[in-house]
Amino acid sequence: MAKSSGKGTEISAYGEFGLIEHLTKDFPLRNRDTKKGIGDDAAVISPRNKQMVVTTDLLLEGVHFDLAYTPLKHLGYKAVVVNLSDVYAMNAVPRQITVSVGVSSRFRVEHLEELYEGIRLACDHYGVDLVGGDTSASYSGMVISVTALGRASREELVYRDGARENDVICVTGDLGGAYMGLQVLKRENKIFQQDPKFQPDLSKYEYIVGRQLKPEARRDIIQLLKEKGVKPSSMIDISDGLSSDLLHLCHRSGTGCRIYQDKVPIDAETAAAAEEMKIEPLIAALSGGEDYELLFTVSPKDMDKLASRPQITPVGFMTPAEKGRLLVTSSGSETEITAQGWNAFGRMKDE
Repeated sequence: MAKSSGKGTEISAYGEFGLIEHLTKDFPLRNRDTKKGIGDDAAVISPRNKQMVVTTDLLLEGVHFDLAYTPLKHLGYKAVVVNLSDVYAMNAVPRQITVSVGVSSRFRVEHLEELYEGIRLACDHYGVDLVGGDTSASYSGMVISVTALGRASREELVYRDGARENDVICVTGDLGGAYMGLQVLKRENKIFQQDPKFQPDLSKYEYIVGRQLKPEARRDIIQLLKEKGVKPSSMIDISDGLSSDLLHLCHRSGTGCRIYQDKVPIDAETAAAAEEMKIEPLIAALSGGEDYELLFTVSPKDMDKLASRPQITPVGFMTPAEKGRLLVTSSGSETEITAQGWNAFGRMKDE
C-alpha cells in the first residue's frame, strides 16, 4: 500500500503500472466486442463485421481547461464526452476508449483518482469500456489524451461530404451556452483572484455553467434518427461553433448554405448572460463552440419524420456553392458566414 502524506499520496509511490492498475481497477468491461482490456500489451477488440470508427482528442491545461474553476471529476467526464460526441457525429456507437494522462509534480494520486472517477462516470453513462492508456510525467501541468473507438455498419456511417443542394440544415439542442458559461467562470475567477474572500454565486447561471463543465454527447439524437428511419446526408458535432462547423460541411460537400438568424436556437439563460456581458447572443451561438450538439443535413422528404421534435431545429438549407454561404438576419439582410470559432493554433499566431 502506498504511503500518504498530509498533502496526498506521491504518484511515484505506485510506479507507472501500479498507478494504472490502481486507477482502473473499478472499470468493468461491458461490450461483447471487447475481448481484452487493460492488463496486457494491447487491447483486443472484435467488431464483428462492423466498420470501426476511431477518434482522438488532446486536452492541455492552460489551453483547453483551467483547473482554477474546473473540478477534476468534471474534467474527466468531459474529456470522454468530447470524444464520444465525434463518434456519434459519424452515426456510430462508441464502444471503447483509451486514456493517457501526463501530470506534473504538483499532482497527487488523489487528484488522479478524482479525474478517473469522472472518466468512470462517463463510461457508465454511455456504456463504453476503458481498454487502455498510459501515464507519464509532465513538465507543464496536466495533459489528457482520450481515444474513442466506435462501430457502425457501412450503410449507417455518415460523413461530412454527403450534403446536397436543398438539404435541410438541422441543429440539436441550443447553442452558445457553453461559451457563455465559460465567460461567467472566467469573470468570477478573476474577481476571486483579486479578492480571495469573494464567494461566487452561480445559481442563476447553473445551466450554462453546466454546459461548459459537464457537456453531454447527443446519443439520444442518434437513437431517434434510427428509430425514425432517417439517415443524415452529412453530419458534424458542434465543437468549434456553428459557423465554423457549418463551413466544414459546406467545404467537404461542395455546397453553399443559407441559415436564418431567427431560427438559431438560443436558451434564455444564454441570451441573458450574453446581454449582461454586452455580447450579442447570436455571436455566442455562431462562434462560441464546445456545445457538442449535432449539426446535420437531411433530405427535405425526411423532415416530416422529424416534425414536432423540440430537440431538433431546422435553421436553413444547403444551396449551390456559387450562391455563397450566407446568414439571413432578422431584418432580412444577408451576410457572409465566416469561421470565427475555436482555432487551436490561433493563440500561437498571436504570440
